[in-house]
Amino acid sequence: MHEVTARELIAVSGERVRVPDPDRLVHLQFRRFAGCPICNLHLRSVVLRHDEITAAGVREVVFFHSPADELRQYDLPFVVIADPERRYYREFGVEAGRRALLHPKTWGAILSGTAFTLLGKFRPPAAKQEGGRLGLPADFLIDQDGRVLAEKHGEHAYDQWSVDELLALVSRAARPRRC
Repeated sequence: MHEVTARELIAVSGERVRVPDPDRLVHLQFRRFAGCPICNLHLRSVVLRHDEITAAGVREVVFFHSPADELRQYDLPFVVIADPERRYYREFGVEAGRRALLHPKTWGAILSGTAFTLLGKFRPPAAKQEGGRLGLPADFLIDQDGRVLAEKHGEHAYDQWSVDELLALVSRAARPRRC
């Protein structure tokens, strides 16, 4: 199991965020770009259950490879970090590639996310994405000491932890360890 170097991140809101957090677990999510229909579909489930996630002792920190001004247009109840240069993506080994969208398990999310966008339920993305449109998701669960308790590197654009998977990981992390 590896560790995350302590750091202070600046959210698009201007809030300073410590990772690791001395008081709770941190769920780092790496998404694609602001307005990505696939990311919006997944993040909707996180928003709907955000109180439950917070009650489980988890702080959500979500990275996008979009500029901060684009991300400020979204009203999300968790920390959002702009990383248009993909500095943190590289540091955490989060990849980008054509296979992100070509996998058949992505197609349903593409159709659903696009439909919600066309119906006005999701804010559409900017026409031009400086950081590109390709990318794979990744999730990391980090304890208060910086240990990575669990991680997932997506194999396609809609391959991330569900809220239920995250909460199950948190529950396992909270159990006392046997010697």
